[in-house]
Amino acid sequence: MAEAFLHVVAAAGICATVAVSGALDAVLVELGYEHYAEKPYHHLPAFIAMPFNSLVNLGYLVLGARWLLRTDLGSTQAAYLKDVFAWMALVYGPVQWLRLATQARWAAVLDQWFTLPIFAWVPVWCDFIGHGWRPWYMIGVEVTSLGSFLLSLLHARGFEASLICHIAFAIAQGIRAQPLIGDSTSRRYLWLAMLSCAGFVFLKLLDHELANFWTFRHLTGHFWSKVCDVLQFHFSFCFLTHLTRRRTPRKARSE
Repeated sequence: MAEAFLHVVAAAGICATVAVSGALDAVLVELGYEHYAEKPYHHLPAFIAMPFNSLVNLGYLVLGARWLLRTDLGSTQAAYLKDVFAWMALVYGPVQWLRLATQARWAAVLDQWFTLPIFAWVPVWCDFIGHGWRPWYMIGVEVTSLGSFLLSLLHARGFEASLICHIAFAIAQGIRAQPLIGDSTSRRYLWLAMLSCAGFVFLKLLDHELANFWTFRHLTGHFWSKVCDVLQFHFSFCFLTHLTRRRTPRKARSE
């Protein structure tokens, strides 16, 4: 657990240092409450000025803590992959909350940037399931993922292009891993993860349009997008841990 914590904190620290330095100030990010359908309550403290969009980030903390405390994978490498993913959730929630509270450019950059390695971790874990422990593959994917954010400096929609590639890569690797070692349970988790991912993308894109309907006036599209994001995190955990247990010999799990 300590090694996974250091892994995530080191990567997050490098990204934060770069973001705060102003090196990525040219990246196009949305700043200001007008970009959210939920109306802010200016008499409330900044960290809950948009109560629903702010408090939904507690879901990432609960999710990360829940999976971090799971110790039933047996394999040291599998536990490491699981713990890194859990620490990513624990870091990502506060970063999103910080963006809402401060509306600062560097926080918005971090919010976008951290999204990429989270999606990239799914192919890393799928590779472990299919090929075993390959640290150089893990490092290569993670470095490439972090570096792909620089596309945002080359084009106004560079982040969206990179994110689409990350989502497609994660889904493709999940679909590829399923027939190799999966069963009906893992297939259900995979479908639920993909449906949650679709909700995460489209509910966020339609945030303002959905606000025209009374059912989305307070619990807006952005709020439900974050609920879907937490769910896709959870079902990805379920899918990957289930495949990992099927891959790992029963004797090894019991040691």
